[in-house]
Amino acid sequence: MDAVPMFPLGSVLFPHTPLVLRIFEPRYLTMLGRLLDEDDPEFGVVLIARGHEAGGGDQRNTVGTMARIVQVQVGADDLHLVAVGRERFAVDRWLADDPHPVAELTPLPALTWNDDLAPLRAEAERIVRRVLARAAEQGDTRWQPEVELSEDPVEAAWQLAAIAPLGDFDRYRLLRATTVGGLLRETIDLTLDIEPLLSAPTDPDELPD
Repeated sequence: MDAVPMFPLGSVLFPHTPLVLRIFEPRYLTMLGRLLDEDDPEFGVVLIARGHEAGGGDQRNTVGTMARIVQVQVGADDLHLVAVGRERFAVDRWLADDPHPVAELTPLPALTWNDDLAPLRAEAERIVRRVLARAAEQGDTRWQPEVELSEDPVEAAWQLAAIAPLGDFDRYRLLRATTVGGLLRETIDLTLDIEPLLSAPTDPDELPD
């Protein structure tokens, strides 16, 4: 793949899920200005492993997701952007900033569906929605438990990974999945691991003596 403009973020972007950004750094405003001249503008998103999103100097993970721009709103000093995750990639090499990050990428194979996975997919949805409802009660999630999923089973599997109330380290593990079955099973396991923490009392008066 040719050199691709990149946007390292402090969060994981999954395929078939939305990305909302407020862009104010000059280097990324330059990147967006260039991209908007293209017919199908997109850029790569990777999770920052260490460091900060603004100002550079970060360390970046090597698997990410292409983001296709679907809407841009221009502000006085910034841009508000909506994009949608597309295919995943592996970073082969980071190039010199131009002035934004740029990398050479290799697309990763798309996951394929098997109808035998339907019960596992239904179980994953049941668990994720249940745990998401508990997280929503604590105001600790951007997704509502009744959020709609795609009718396409592979897209829905990625969306379940996206809405599960997990940390970014766990989300990155899910992003690296090589099969739909593995993605669904790990989504279930990680979501069940977090459930007891969401059920624990947060009021000191409720803690056991």
